[in-house]
Amino acid sequence: MPCGFRSSLYRVGRHEPAAGRRGIRTTIVVTAAVLVAAAGGWVTVARVTASAGCAQEDVVRVAVAPDLAAAVDRIAHGVAAGQCFRFEVEDRDPAAVASSLAVADGTRRPDVWIPDSTLRLRRAKAAGAADVPVSGSSVANSPVVFAMTEDTAKSLGWPGKTPAWQDLLDSPVSLGMPDPGSDPVGVSTLLGVAKALPPGPAAAPAFAAAMRRLAPITLPGVDDLYARLPGAGSSKQAVSAFPASETSVLRYNERAGVTATPAQLVAVYPPQAVPSLDYPFAVLGNAGRAQQDAAAKLLTALLGADGQAVLAGVDVRTPDGRMLFGHTGDTHVAAGPQALSPLPSEDALDQVLNQWAKVNTSSRARVLIDISGSMNAIVPGTGRTRMALTAEAAARALDLFKPTSESSTWVFSTNLDGDHDYREVLPMSPVSVQLATGAAQKLRDLRATPNGQTGLYDTVLAAYQQARADWTAGRLNLVILMTDGRNEDPHGVTREQLLDGLNALQDPRRPLPVIAIGMGPDIDAGDLGAITAATGGKTFVAPDPAKIADVFYGALAGLSCPTPGCT
Repeated sequence: MPCGFRSSLYRVGRHEPAAGRRGIRTTIVVTAAVLVAAAGGWVTVARVTASAGCAQEDVVRVAVAPDLAAAVDRIAHGVAAGQCFRFEVEDRDPAAVASSLAVADGTRRPDVWIPDSTLRLRRAKAAGAADVPVSGSSVANSPVVFAMTEDTAKSLGWPGKTPAWQDLLDSPVSLGMPDPGSDPVGVSTLLGVAKALPPGPAAAPAFAAAMRRLAPITLPGVDDLYARLPGAGSSKQAVSAFPASETSVLRYNERAGVTATPAQLVAVYPPQAVPSLDYPFAVLGNAGRAQQDAAAKLLTALLGADGQAVLAGVDVRTPDGRMLFGHTGDTHVAAGPQALSPLPSEDALDQVLNQWAKVNTSSRARVLIDISGSMNAIVPGTGRTRMALTAEAAARALDLFKPTSESSTWVFSTNLDGDHDYREVLPMSPVSVQLATGAAQKLRDLRATPNGQTGLYDTVLAAYQQARADWTAGRLNLVILMTDGRNEDPHGVTREQLLDGLNALQDPRRPLPVIAIGMGPDIDAGDLGAITAATGGKTFVAPDPAKIADVFYGALAGLSCPTPGCT
């Protein structure tokens, strides 16, 4: 683009009023423009020429949830016009940003982050992102609703009657659920379901029943559920209703009105206020003084009348729950103000998500596989080694985990990685991703070390410490140990030190059991039992290594029924 070219490349919602457009449209001088195609739409990143009086041009990097990226980009350009700074607005998935902030992955750290929910800030902070605040200034709002097809809504009395969440849960409709362990919409849904139930002794079993009703089709996120709507072309079981943000329903219905997309969706609002998507504006700790000053100007513009009008054009509400314009005659949504509700305390969230984990049985498992020299022993009657049978069992077990589960695999033997007795061979990631990227074959390719000894204690303690640090709400957090021997590392921690360490790491609010699977005649069942007992776990023994697969599958099957009386 030639120097001096005047441009305003923005995507504006079709409901944006002319007054809002005039208030924000600002012509700026640019030296280059990069047009980025992203999941949320087209985002323009322009390089603004510094004013003549500027000694330098400061860059402010802003990572924004896809819902708001285009609107924030437009407002940011208006703020930067004629200033000694420029904004680089990136359309980025909030979960990916949270992960990169907690564990550096080479991605450029933003100065400002606007995720979809304050819950993202909390979880990034808890995962180790020290420079992320636990809250920010909300710049927009989108209520959490149940999105249902028109046919489903009509079966529940719509439009003459407004269906309730309980009506939907009591109906035979095929329901979907975004995973509360990874999606804030799922968390708000559980809180809303709990509020919808009458108080009293029957509330707890009713809540468990409601969660079991939602659990069978639990997918990683809301987008995955939209892909399962009738007529969406998926070969998997269709869903007719699922929790979503009001914004996503409005955008779906807009597309349905101009394309061959199936009929529009009806939004059913919670019976009592639940946490909405609140799009917090958070300045990160790594931002310099110049970036902080520019960010303050951007926040002021986002919260101003013109900024709110631009944001309303991409189908979000004001931070206090008002819909600025449009949709007043639309029976598919409720255009009136929506009451707000803050996120509950971490303890309260953990309690609800632990209940969900027991019902849904999505897990977060760290699997430890013994590859010491004894694993090269041939198992009589099979012609295969203990290692081959164990690796095959671990590979096949991936299919037993729910797709929303997460897993990592460590192997262990003495001095396997320098002074460490353990090494990670599969990093923590969703099982669905692992299955799609050949993880099962990587497990089958594992080989035992010819002369390695069993570095059991060091490995269990290190894995448990890591699992405790990475403990995730909404999952059955586990450490699964598979071994054919007993500790043989004289230079590592002792049995007493291991048990003391495990006991010190216990947190009854955040259970983390060790499941031990011992095979062959050389295991010390008492030793394994002491380890698992210290964590609230369980030991399974396969005296005949040829039966390791049956024992492993039986252990995993037991995890799918963790509460008394479940079936």
